[in-house]
Parts: sequence; structure tokens; C-alpha cells
Amino acid sequence: MTITHSLSAQTLSAGYGSRTIVDGVDLELPPGKISVIVGANACGKSTLLKTLSRLVKPTGGAVLLDGSAIDRIPTKKLATTLGLLPQQPIAPEGIAVADLVGRGRHPHQKMFRAWTAADDEAVADALAATGVAELADRSVDELSGGQRQRVWIAMALAQNTDVLLLDEPTTFLDLAHQVEVLDLLTDLNRSRGTTIAVVLHDINLAARYADHLFAMRAGSLIASGAPQDVVTPTLIDDVFGLDAEVIVDPVSQTPLVVPRGRHHDRSRAPRIGALA
Repeated sequence: MTITHSLSAQTLSAGYGSRTIVDGVDLELPPGKISVIVGANACGKSTLLKTLSRLVKPTGGAVLLDGSAIDRIPTKKLATTLGLLPQQPIAPEGIAVADLVGRGRHPHQKMFRAWTAADDEAVADALAATGVAELADRSVDELSGGQRQRVWIAMALAQNTDVLLLDEPTTFLDLAHQVEVLDLLTDLNRSRGTTIAVVLHDINLAARYADHLFAMRAGSLIASGAPQDVVTPTLIDDVFGLDAEVIVDPVSQTPLVVPRGRHHDRSRAPRIGALA
């Protein structure tokens, strides 16, 4: 089991140039849990995640890791605690899978310290956990989208951080690979206790996999809590501008959003009540 750390934002604002994208957000990631950030396109989800990881500098407020301002923590020390898988990462041309995953060990390297058996073990464990060990000698360029995404997650696992942030890790993947990636993150959380925060577009996958949901609209956090408390018809309308029913997912017993649309509202399923 990994050591838990607290990562929080206090009245956090951030943006690009003179444009504010995230505006006065207060949140704390529940330690040892999976949190998912949801919201419509351009609501500030990715900017919030980048600011939490120090890729974007706040214009107001602060990000705190274990109570310390994140911008005061030395970069290498921060990278041993907090990992980030950005949206659409780019691998060096021709790099082999094992070499890319091995780059996750960089924060653990010290001056004049050679690669060790512990590094080999961390890479091998990451390759095995993500099901890509048989691809170790293959070029990343040759892989499918789903395989490539698993390799990037393997690199993040090899980094062996206690907090992991992922920006839309299921983008451009088909449904089977989306579920595969989210199952993998759940395995990581349950086996290592890693605190995970993910930006997702699909509200139903978010509700199924999240222990805690953060819902954003126009740069602000408008709701947070367990999926069964957050995902309601009113919130779906407020966040996505979508008229929908919320029923119980028959597989996971989590909220399931069913859009009405203008052409297919032929029945009215019972609205979701208190989930068991």
C-alpha cells in the first residue's frame, strides 16, 4: 500500500495570457481514491489538472501538496510523489516500449547513480501490470492507440508516484479500450492505494469508475461528491445543457445518464432515487 498524500486547491485561478479559464476553485482530492473531473468542452477541466500538476502557473490562489505550496517543492522531489499523463503525449521517434517506460524512473535517478536492479524491477512490474510486457522491444510508433495508451500508463506506473493525474486518457480509444484503461487505473488504485484524478468526457464512465466526482462549468466547480449524489438530471442540464433521465446502471448500480434528444423519447424510465 502506498503512502497517502493530500493534493488540494485553494481559491485557485489560472488561464492563458489575459484569459481566465479556472476561476476561484476550491477542492481536495480524496487520498487513496479515484476522482474524476467532468464538464462540457472548454469548461476548464484540463487547465485545472495542469495547474494541479504545476504545468500551468496559477494567477490566483494556490495548489498545496501535503500543505506545502507546490511551486516551492523542488521539481525532482515533486516528480517522485506526483505524476502526470498529459493529453496526447508524444514519444521520441523510434523509441522502444521498454525505453519509454524506463523514462519514468528518471525522478528516482541521483547524480552519479547507475541504473539499478530496482529500476529494472519497477519497469518490469509496470510492463506486466499494463499488459504490454510482450511489446517491450517494439517501437512505440508501431502500436495501436490502445496499446500506446497502456505504454504511457506503464511509464507513469514506473515513476511509482503516490498521486497520479491523467488528462483524458481514453480520448480517441474505442469503447473496449476505454474500459480497459479505466479498469487498469482501478487495479492500480486498489493494489497500491494510489490517489488518482482523471479528466473524462464520458459522464457514464465517470460515474461508474469514480469514487468522487468534481463537476465544472465555465471555469468554476459547481458540484462535488459521490457519483450518486452528484449525477442528477438538474446537474446534467446545468453542466451539459442536456435534457436527460438519470437511471440506475444495471451492471454497476451507479448513475446512468440517458439523453432524451428530440427524436427518441418514447418512454420515461423511472428517475434515479437513492442508489443502494
